Amino acid sequence: MPATGNLTSVTTGRRFYLETLGCPKNQVDSDKIVGSLLADGMAPTDDPSAADLVVVNTCAFIDEARRESIDTILALDDRRADGSRLVVTGCMAERYGDELAAALPEVDSVAGFGVPVAGPTPRRTIPVTEIPLPTFDLLNLPRPASARPWAYVKVAEGCNRSCGFCAIPSFRGPQRSRDVQSILDEVEALQAREIVLVAQDLASYGTDRPDELGAGSIVPLVKAVGDLVDRVRLLYLYPSDLNDALIDVILDSGVPYFDLSLQHVSRPLLRRMRRWGDGDRFLERIQTIRARQSDAAMRSNFIVGYPGETEEDHDQLLRFVQEAQLDWCGFFSFSPEEGTHAMSLDGHVPEGLMAERLAELRELQDGITAERRDALIGTDLAVLVDEVGIGRSHYEAPEIDGVIHLAPDLVVGDEAIVTIVDANGPDLIAEGGFVPDDPDAAMMS
Repeated sequence: MPATGNLTSVTTGRRFYLETLGCPKNQVDSDKIVGSLLADGMAPTDDPSAADLVVVNTCAFIDEARRESIDTILALDDRRADGSRLVVTGCMAERYGDELAAALPEVDSVAGFGVPVAGPTPRRTIPVTEIPLPTFDLLNLPRPASARPWAYVKVAEGCNRSCGFCAIPSFRGPQRSRDVQSILDEVEALQAREIVLVAQDLASYGTDRPDELGAGSIVPLVKAVGDLVDRVRLLYLYPSDLNDALIDVILDSGVPYFDLSLQHVSRPLLRRMRRWGDGDRFLERIQTIRARQSDAAMRSNFIVGYPGETEEDHDQLLRFVQEAQLDWCGFFSFSPEEGTHAMSLDGHVPEGLMAERLAELRELQDGITAERRDALIGTDLAVLVDEVGIGRSHYEAPEIDGVIHLAPDLVVGDEAIVTIVDANGPDLIAEGGFVPDDPDAAMMS
């Protein structure tokens, strides 16, 4: 059996292809891998059939994501060149390393990132070629400058919470926050105008580094990042951590966008999820924020069909969605995950009933999102031009929400003021556009 090595231990001049699945945190991991491969002399290619090394960074959050990962691996195996190496990494490799290697003989290597794993015996890397993936934590590896005007920055890895439906702590380990200076160095190196901070539990950033940062240190971090870039956006905030100081810093950042991880609103069901809060508390927070800034954008995600969800629980969620008038919502059917608390619960909801509830919620939210987008017609918005003809205001997170269609002559990377003239579902249509003399004032408009 070949010895365990490093992904970057390859011949200079060879080419690599990398496919990323899942959430923004996975994209950051992929960027770190790319940075290491580039530093070692490899060159990227958009054609897997032209690559010497094909890497799939997988997602394992729910069953649907795992199926997509497997399908992608098999499809790339069909397309890759003879003699190339196919390497699988990411969450599926971390969580199901041995099983994945046994089930997919097409793959040359299945390897995690070497992150500590909960349990009596952590999963091992499975080196079956001379090009296994690194066995180190990716958090502080360098990345190339962003190819877009925005970039994700992962500020911590792992999670200390024990949500009943989530297996992430079992294969990503406990929370490990990066030091502030390493984050700021990465922000500067990315050369992006908008930085999107991400982590499994973003608002808890720094609580594991009390000597350096002190509890609640996400607030000074956001301020420090904001001193370096035009926009700072935060994704995935646990609702109990949305205190006044955090609200203040988000509103002051010029990107009043609140991505709240609510998951449900029924108090009994949330307790079965091992989660904090209820619909009334969530509404109070949302109303408080909108009273301070009426154009603050709101996003959340909800699980439908968690074990024990009753018709009354579902009706509570419907009422909440109607009353909250969130700009964006994601609804996901419950996915039973091995090793989670939810697997021990009774009251599983039939798949057909889950599908009915999902459809009802999505139809309701689609109407709300469309109405909120229509309400922006006739307004002027400050947008960041992401690519030719496409931009985003503070209302839209990259790759998640709708976009704004722009005049093609606006320069990529510019911050411009445009007039919204129409809406098409989640997307907006803009006309005109000029770059103001005072970009800071524009971003606050």
